Amino acid sequence: MAQKLAAQGVSDRLVLSAMGTIERHRFVDSALINQAYEDTSLPIGLNQTISKPGVVARMAELLRNGASGRLGRVLEIGTGCGYQAAVLSLLANEVYSIERLRGLHDRARENLRHLAIGNLHLLFGDGMLGFEKGAPYAGIIAAAGGEAVPQAWIDQLAVGGRLVAPVSGGSGTAAKQALVVIDKTPQGLRQTVLEAVHFVPLKSGIA
Repeated sequence: MAQKLAAQGVSDRLVLSAMGTIERHRFVDSALINQAYEDTSLPIGLNQTISKPGVVARMAELLRNGASGRLGRVLEIGTGCGYQAAVLSLLANEVYSIERLRGLHDRARENLRHLAIGNLHLLFGDGMLGFEKGAPYAGIIAAAGGEAVPQAWIDQLAVGGRLVAPVSGGSGTAAKQALVVIDKTPQGLRQTVLEAVHFVPLKSGIA
């Protein structure tokens, strides 16, 4: 899988190493294990999905932005099954990952138990509010897309930090999403809109 990602253009060695280390089949249903290393998103229950490996790697590479070593503290919005959180734990000194669906939060905890990752904190709560206690963050990454990036995320991003998230360009279920990168510079925010993506919708509250 890591070789395929490199062939697709992922060049960050730390990202490729992390993608080659974390076993994706441990995060999908046993019935889907034979598809675990294909570049496809897969259902994980509760109308949620595990992102394509190519998208996970692309967003991680964007988040790292050519950093020589690990990032500092990172916030992940939408733990899902825990796969991307595990990948991020190899790319950052500390990872806070928040999930609004209790069923997925519990499943991620179970999926990650065998890895015993000391620098990963799983949180149950409303991801749209971020996690102020852990702020400021060197990086924020979201696995769900809304019409705008919540102000809480911007506030919790450190100056010099970077946010990577899908944002939809309109309302309704058919609204197209694009990957957006926001850099928080001493001069203000700099936003870059990249390729089209398809993520589950960003929702508030817990369930």
